[in-house]
Amino acid sequence: MDILEKHVTYEETIKGSRFLSELIPCSSQAEAREILKAQKAKYADATHVVHAFITGKGAEVKGMSDDGEPSGTAGRPALDVLSGRGCTNVILTITRWFGGTLLGTGGLVKAYGNGAKGVIAAADQEGAFQPLVEKTAFSFSTDYSLLKPIKNLMESGSLHFWDIKEDFGTEVTLTGEIQSDEYEAFAAKLKDLSNGKIRL
Repeated sequence: MDILEKHVTYEETIKGSRFLSELIPCSSQAEAREILKAQKAKYADATHVVHAFITGKGAEVKGMSDDGEPSGTAGRPALDVLSGRGCTNVILTITRWFGGTLLGTGGLVKAYGNGAKGVIAAADQEGAFQPLVEKTAFSFSTDYSLLKPIKNLMESGSLHFWDIKEDFGTEVTLTGEIQSDEYEAFAAKLKDLSNGKIRL
C-alpha cells in the first residue's frame, strides 16, 4: 500500500472542455472535505469539481461525488481508477470547465477515468507515491556528552526517522518519529550507549 507524498497535476482538453486532475495528500475524511472546499473556492469559475478520496491504513475509508455530472459518470470512474492503484491517504479532484460540447454519459466516464489515469501516471513518474510506513513518535533526553554518538547512530542509515527536533536546555531533548518496527531496536541501542540512563 502506497501513500501520496506531494501534490501532482495533469490536464487535458476534450472537445473544448478543460479537465484539470489533481492528486493531493489527505489523511482523513474531514481533511478531504476541507481540501474539496478549498478546491471549489479556488476554481469558482469551473462547471464541476468532481472528487474521489481514499484514507485509512487499509484504504478502508472511501468517498466520491459527481458534483452535478450525471450519476455514476464522474466520481465512480475516478474512484475505481484510484482504488486500482493500491494507495491510501489521497484525494483526487477533477475540475471541469465546460467547453460547449456535450460528451454524453460514455464520453464523461471515459474523460473522468482518463483524467484519473493521467494524474496517477504523472504521480508515478514523479515518484510521488511512497510505501506506507507505520511510524511511532518518540522522545528522550540526554546529556551533551552523548549527543555526538547518538547522532552518529541516528544518521548511520540503519534506522529510519522523520521530523527530528532538538531542544537544548540543561540536557538535550530529541523528539521525532521512527519506523514502528525499529522502535525496540532503537531503545535497546540507546540503553547500551548510555549504560541504561536514557529511556525512550
